[in-house]
Amino acid sequence: MGWLTVAGSYEISLVGETVMCRNAAGKTLRSMPTAVRNDPIAAELLELSAWLKRHVAQCRADVERWMIRSLPVPAPLLAEVWADEVWASAARDLVVTTPDGARVGFLRDVDEKGIGIIDLDGDTVRLDADQLLIPHPVLLDDLDDLREFAADLELTQSVDQLWREVWVRPPGLDPAATRISTYSGGLYAKLRHLRARAAQAGYPVRGGYAVRRVIENGNVVEARSWVGSDDPEDETETGDLIFTRPDGVTLPFSEVGPVTWSEGHRLAAHLYAGRIVVTEDAA
Repeated sequence: MGWLTVAGSYEISLVGETVMCRNAAGKTLRSMPTAVRNDPIAAELLELSAWLKRHVAQCRADVERWMIRSLPVPAPLLAEVWADEVWASAARDLVVTTPDGARVGFLRDVDEKGIGIIDLDGDTVRLDADQLLIPHPVLLDDLDDLREFAADLELTQSVDQLWREVWVRPPGLDPAATRISTYSGGLYAKLRHLRARAAQAGYPVRGGYAVRRVIENGNVVEARSWVGSDDPEDETETGDLIFTRPDGVTLPFSEVGPVTWSEGHRLAAHLYAGRIVVTEDAA
């Protein structure tokens, strides 16, 4: 959009999702003066900016949910939302497959002619499919090859798919085991710091656990990583990672799917990474 004149001969404009302000000399300011912020035009533009940011976040969250759940996405739905550039940006360049897995490629566009992808031969083709899957990366057999191909094509993804860190369950684990202690013992000076790190990453904390709920093959499973339930000002440590049903019943590893396993480890590893690290010098 163009620049709009507001109070004090300043000008404002919406650049992406951000309201920018410049003075009469044309210099872009780092912050918006109070007089400008109180101008009715600026107030409306700031409200629009806030809505756009929420819209961007919601679109990305919805697309990520489709991926986490490996939900079939109807082609008419994709065509409907693709007209919105925010939606298109969230889904563009993600790896998609047909429900039978016969066709794989990078999603480029959707219109009345069909679904446009770049296939693994580098050709742009149209799919006449009723549905698409956006698979979780742990389900992609040739993940490293896909990452390399995407880099060669200089593709970028708004939703973390190809470059999402994944954890594959190693062979030889006791299928009846229920706890993972790899990420236990991560020290935090205050419980509220650990809770804040969980919340910032989108993990709610309930009953002393940071939780990642995953629906996989129609089953609802919660990955839970212990954070503590004492005074928020008390020191705490990260605890074991477990997998439960929504009613809290702990599941053995044999009942945990690959997506849930990977997402649970991603949760626990993120919390453990924020721990206090004592160096040799400090010791």
